[in-house]
Amino acid sequence: MHQHHAKHRIATLVASAGLAVLLAAPASAQDKTIDLKLSHWVPPTHPLQKAMQDWGSSVEKASNGTIKFKIYPSQQLGKAFDHYDMARDGIADLTYVNPGYQPGRFPIIAAGELPFLVGDAKGGIRAIDAWYRKYAASEMKDVKYCFSFILDPLTWHSKNKKIVLPSDIKGMKVRPSQGTVAAWVTLLGGSNVQASATEVRDVMEKGVAEAVTFPWGSVPLLGVDKVTKYHMDAPLHTVTFQWLMSPKTYAAMSPAQKKVIDDHCTTEWAGRFADPWATYERAGLEKVKALPGHEVYPITAEQLGEWRKSAEPLHKQWADAVRKTGNDPDVVMQELKNSLAQYKAGY
Repeated sequence: MHQHHAKHRIATLVASAGLAVLLAAPASAQDKTIDLKLSHWVPPTHPLQKAMQDWGSSVEKASNGTIKFKIYPSQQLGKAFDHYDMARDGIADLTYVNPGYQPGRFPIIAAGELPFLVGDAKGGIRAIDAWYRKYAASEMKDVKYCFSFILDPLTWHSKNKKIVLPSDIKGMKVRPSQGTVAAWVTLLGGSNVQASATEVRDVMEKGVAEAVTFPWGSVPLLGVDKVTKYHMDAPLHTVTFQWLMSPKTYAAMSPAQKKVIDDHCTTEWAGRFADPWATYERAGLEKVKALPGHEVYPITAEQLGEWRKSAEPLHKQWADAVRKTGNDPDVVMQELKNSLAQYKAGY
């Protein structure tokens, strides 16, 4: 009797060990095929389209073809401003989000939008993602967080009036790139016009906006060179983005498929995804300089000092908003600065 029990127990252990091996196996033919909808709001000619293509192809390969994908560009599945909710609600399976399109909704990540904080895009992509992961769990809890990334630093592009000093914004109609810049414009006596990146040319053509904060490569890419003349050559601020997943879609996957997604939702992948875009935007500076009828102008150290001073209240506004979430803004900011220092990406 005793011996029989021992044998039986060993058989059970062997069987459960076998089961554990099965569970840990890579995505296998038994996994049901999942078709992912990847949604974004820029044209298919944008560098992001290729980034999503590469990400999706790598996921497909790693899952032995059990996770397939299709990209929906140009707001086909919903407005730029709705992409966070589209991931939350499963309207798309993965979405490209600018949290700064909804000022006040995501107070912690807004740190990445503050002027004169991030100096280098590639280090900044990794620094912001590595820093934000632990906060995403609460601030973006209705989605499955994949990664964050940022834009090559933005500057002023205007139609009729050269912007040199903060006082030049007074009375101007500006399309800001995110919520913190909108607060800055208000602070400087300008008014804001809300429009997604792909709508900028239109609002400027109609005279609804007279200036925009934009990265360099996107100026010719999105036709903004047709409606601007003056371009300040100074890196003022950046924009943070997320690549987010529908939690329902993730929950429906097998353990092996989930692991494939987890392996593609890392700081390293944030870099692979967004580095080519950063390079593309940087190269735009020379393209704009070469355009006839455009003036790309530097500013003096003294003028830059004025811009920095004008942005100081934004840091306080950010800190107040973070305090309301129950976090200590000094700690959060120190962690971000440490991460930027680690990746040599501070301003």
